[in-house]
Amino acid sequence: MAYAVQKICLHMHDPKECHMHALRRILHYIQGTVSYGLQLSRSSLSSLVSYTDADWGGCPDTRRSTSGYCVYLRGNLVSWSAKCQPTVSRSSVEAEYRGIANVVSESC
Repeated sequence: MAYAVQKICLHMHDPKECHMHALRRILHYIQGTVSYGLQLSRSSLSSLVSYTDADWGGCPDTRRSTSGYCVYLRGNLVSWSAKCQPTVSRSSVEAEYRGIANVVSESC
């Protein structure tokens, strides 16, 4: 969500119709998820679980990949991130590897 809002904000001084359409989609999504939230609960699990994903060349402007991760401790979300990777990946495997490296550095 934060990444999508950041991309829209880049064009706030000279918005086009496509930017306004994207903004309406973001607001519509937020309106439908107002009751969602982060739930913290007790758990007997004592594990640290991480998930990650990346798209390859997903940004049409820079051709950089976007990667994201979330880290759960005892079943509770404790950290997450989604950002554009700093360099252009040559393949989807490289984009995924960079995403994995990000979540591993966060989890250690």
